[in-house]
Amino acid sequence: MSFLGLIGGIGLVGSVHNDIEKVLIAEEVIEKRLDAIAERIYGDFKDEPTLQVVAILKGALVFMADLLRRVPLKLEIECLNVASYHGGTESSGRVDFLDRTMPDVKGRSILLLDDILDTGRTLSVVSAKLQDLGAREVRTCVLLTKDKKRIEEVEADYSAFEIGDEFVVGYGLDFDGKYRNLPYVGVLRKEVIES
Repeated sequence: MSFLGLIGGIGLVGSVHNDIEKVLIAEEVIEKRLDAIAERIYGDFKDEPTLQVVAILKGALVFMADLLRRVPLKLEIECLNVASYHGGTESSGRVDFLDRTMPDVKGRSILLLDDILDTGRTLSVVSAKLQDLGAREVRTCVLLTKDKKRIEEVEADYSAFEIGDEFVVGYGLDFDGKYRNLPYVGVLRKEVIES
């Protein structure tokens, strides 16, 4: 049983769960979907001697850890610290690479992981950067795809869930650096965002 199942009706005072208006995707549903995505990734990359994974921090951290434990391949894992929201609820329109060095991807097949496909700008810019660095191929994998018109025409090769155009937190996604640790994807109460 999940922690949320255990606390059920306890109503912990000061708990981050009290800030959530509704749970959009439950922990158990995420776990089942990750099994299916991992199986697809394994099928597509099983002939690679080693698959290089590049995760976009910080949002993809939880997704990466849970997904990659399900992929029975030899993996090398790199992380890129990239910012596009800058503390707000919408993409700023700018993608900043915060690392001084980039991973060595020359001649490699890359699986690029991100938490959410929203405007498409982050996935597009980072994919292009990895290709410019000499990656043989870049396939993209996201936890969530927002059902909306994108600024960049990009679709993920693997997407766990499609959601409406609403601001969500949990399972790695944050609001102002908080709520990443929630074991589900949820919608914040409006008064929390406004405060």
